[in-house]
Amino acid sequence: MTNIAVTLETHIRDGAESERMSLTEKGRFFRKGDMDVVTFREHPEDRDPVDTMVTIKPGHVSIKRSGGVEMRQLFEPQAETQNAYVHEYGKLFMTTWTENLEYQAPGENESGELFIEYQLTVNDDVTQKHQLKLTLEEDSE
Repeated sequence: MTNIAVTLETHIRDGAESERMSLTEKGRFFRKGDMDVVTFREHPEDRDPVDTMVTIKPGHVSIKRSGGVEMRQLFEPQAETQNAYVHEYGKLFMTTWTENLEYQAPGENESGELFIEYQLTVNDDVTQKHQLKLTLEEDSE
């Protein structure tokens, strides 16, 4: 396992409205066969911490969040997946259509990057365009 600094950037577009968020946390990275795994803990304001695990395989990414929220979201290029998001106010059903998925694994003295573009429909009602960028840099601390 390698200690890393994880930067998560998201951009959400809902019609004419747009929202950007960014956070940086300490995390861990390891590789097992053709699978890379990133783990980190998010510390959202005014909410319980959320443990996040990102599993990356060729043509497949899974993001599992637990703690303040419960979610497992799957991404496969040009495919639709069904997921649920459970938080303090209830459960939301999500349909994800992954438009683009790019991954560059971290290497010797090189940062890694995961980029996903997808459309998210919540409860068969609201559809938003999302971009997610996860940057992985070795943390020497």
